[in-house]
Parts: sequence; structure tokens; C-alpha cells
Amino acid sequence: MKTFVVSAVSIVLVSILFCPMVMSAPSMPNDVQMVQPDPSLPKELAAFWGKWDGLPGVDQYFLIVEKIDEQKASIYIWREGDYPPGTPLEIWTKHEAKVIMVRGKYILSFQGPLGDVEYTMKGDHLASTTKYGTVQFKRVP
Repeated sequence: MKTFVVSAVSIVLVSILFCPMVMSAPSMPNDVQMVQPDPSLPKELAAFWGKWDGLPGVDQYFLIVEKIDEQKASIYIWREGDYPPGTPLEIWTKHEAKVIMVRGKYILSFQGPLGDVEYTMKGDHLASTTKYGTVQFKRVP
């Protein structure tokens, strides 16, 4: 029994330690063309540009803000999850977001398949908000 407990605990610990390596970023879409923001773009708006990894939650997300200017942003979103329930999903989608300013803060906004989606900067993180909740993202190289 003691051997079984030690083995079970070891398997759990190894899984926890190596899990981040398994959950690496998905393969990039073939048509992504990262375009550096114009230097004249406000730094608060340019901060959206880049690659973002969704913080742990129910589904896995990865986001790329490919291009951004004062009117719009090109966004790729990868999602892995179970929606509808029982249907595994791994997919890249591309969206054209409008850049808007609300109460002095920039927001990237577009109409997704399940309703409005808004991205805002929260310190050094990016937050995606829909009627279903919020997903936090951290910047990745």
C-alpha cells in the first residue's frame, strides 16, 4: 500500500511539473504577418500588439494581435475547449476589431460568433470580456 501511495503522489507531482511544457503555444497560422505598430501610435494602444497566452481556466486560449493602428486591429484567436459540450475544439479564427476609447482607455472590440468581444489592457495583462465572462492573457515572446 505504501508503494502505491508513493507511486501515485510521484505521478501527480511529475504531471504538475511537466504540464506547462505540454501546454505550449499552438502552431502559428500560416498567414500571420506580424507588423510592428507605427512609432507614432500611442504607447497605450501599441501595448495590445503581440502574442498573448490565456491564463489557466476552463478552455485554453492564445491570442495574436497581428496589426494595430488608431482605427482597427487584426486579431487571431486560438481556442481549445469543449464547446458545445462533448465536442472538442481546436481552432484559429481571425477577426477585425475596432479601436475605440471609453473613459480614456483603449478597447479592441468586435462581434464574435457568440456576441460582443472586448479586449482591454489591465496593467501588463490583456483581458477579454464577453457576456460569458473574462479571460486574462499574459504576453509571450
